[in-house]
Amino acid sequence: MEEIVYLNGAMIPRNEAKIPAMDYSFLFGYGLFETMRAYNGVVFRLDSHIARLAKSALGLGIAVDTNLLKNAVTDTIKMNELIDARVRLTVSVGEGSPVPDLRTCQRPIVLVVATKYCLYPQEIYERGFSMIISTIRRNSQSPVSGMKTTNYMESLLARQEAKNAGVDDALFLNEKGHIAENSASNIFLISENAIMTPRRESGILPGITRDVILEMTPQLSITIFEADIRPEEIVEAEEAFLTNSILEIMPITNLGGKAIGDGIPGPITRQLMTAYKKLVIRETRQ
Repeated sequence: MEEIVYLNGAMIPRNEAKIPAMDYSFLFGYGLFETMRAYNGVVFRLDSHIARLAKSALGLGIAVDTNLLKNAVTDTIKMNELIDARVRLTVSVGEGSPVPDLRTCQRPIVLVVATKYCLYPQEIYERGFSMIISTIRRNSQSPVSGMKTTNYMESLLARQEAKNAGVDDALFLNEKGHIAENSASNIFLISENAIMTPRRESGILPGITRDVILEMTPQLSITIFEADIRPEEIVEAEEAFLTNSILEIMPITNLGGKAIGDGIPGPITRQLMTAYKKLVIRETRQ
């Protein structure tokens, strides 16, 4: 079956989709995106993804219709007859003049691509991710630090650092030397039956899965709090894990060649992984 994408109100084959040459997301990275995961044909926490994008769009002066975006996502999944899917929604400020001037961008561009979700091998979850600390720093003072923008250069460079080092991912510190986030994930540490994660003010993207963990853990009688976290606290922790909508919850077992805890996924991380999957099933059951 030929892959169908949504582009500005039309469902068309992906190889026929065309973005204008003067689109500002292509030229300058002036756009936003959301990467979502569908289970049983239903996107988990779709409303939260759309709300996050809409909030950022308001700050960037990009006009969006949230109902249109939701329908575009669900319709694209249905058109491709997908059950378990990886979905990317991209919103650009649109086409403008060759000389950068946002006032010349009159019509936002909305693109939705949905593809079959390919599971990460179970053995990766069983061994956990190994990581390094990136040489790149997040800027907690940047006006776009909390936005999921199409300017993804820093994350791509950090991922390449990780590949070059032979590990799974790279961790960003911010300009103050505190832990921020991974290339595409939020990070959590566990010590003495309590979980901590970097504050929003650390220069992170407030992840949808991160919010689920903050919401879910008190119901499991697990203490959780946000804080400024020093990098050495990772290898001092008993457990650590990453979250994003595609990975769900991924254990971290090694940083810079040093084992975290026992060097294997810990009991609280495993408990959260199970609880998260149960929550997803409840919320996406049709």
